[in-house]
Amino acid sequence: MLKVGLTGGIGAGKSEVSRLLVECGAVLVDADRIAREVVEPGTPGLAAVVEAFGEDVLTAEGRLDRPKLGSLVFTDPQKLALLNSIVHPLVGARSRALEEAAPEDAVVVHDVPLLTENGLAPLYDVVVVVDARPETQLDRLVRLRGMSEQDARARMAAQATREQRRAIADIVVDNDVPLPDLHRRVHEVWAELTRRARGTRETAGDAGQAGQTGE
Repeated sequence: MLKVGLTGGIGAGKSEVSRLLVECGAVLVDADRIAREVVEPGTPGLAAVVEAFGEDVLTAEGRLDRPKLGSLVFTDPQKLALLNSIVHPLVGARSRALEEAAPEDAVVVHDVPLLTENGLAPLYDVVVVVDARPETQLDRLVRLRGMSEQDARARMAAQATREQRRAIADIVVDNDVPLPDLHRRVHEVWAELTRRARGTRETAGDAGQAGQTGE
């Protein structure tokens, strides 16, 4: 198994890259999706969030009001740290369970938005960073996601810098390009990941044979 950490700043296009990698054959562990699951109604995660931030972060239906919670935490580092201390352990436990259920020869891609911020790079065999210029990120957040410019800038500022993400990258995917170019780049990355996965299996096989022969 090859464990890949995939990350990128908000609006960089990480979700599109993860989708393309799944099309290529990767097993995806999506931290954002899991983060939503662990705070569904009736979960201990949601109860902990309400205890920390109050019932005002719930909708009338009793679900987490994500825009309201986001407006609270993304302008206050202490509140953001508190939210992360609740959600991240739950996401980590679920992610490990999904990884353990994957085939032994799989390329498992962990889509982790805050991989850089939380110092998680050592957990992975390869770190892939989806990179885009800050002005590209801002444009996508405002034009495609409907955020106000103020909210978009606040969310970008709450994350690691572009330079910090690139510093931990084994592979960088430039997403300041047309979609066909991005598709070609992702297929190149997949070829590299499968090559590394084969090397990992061969190394493991050689180690096993050496153990059996006493070498």
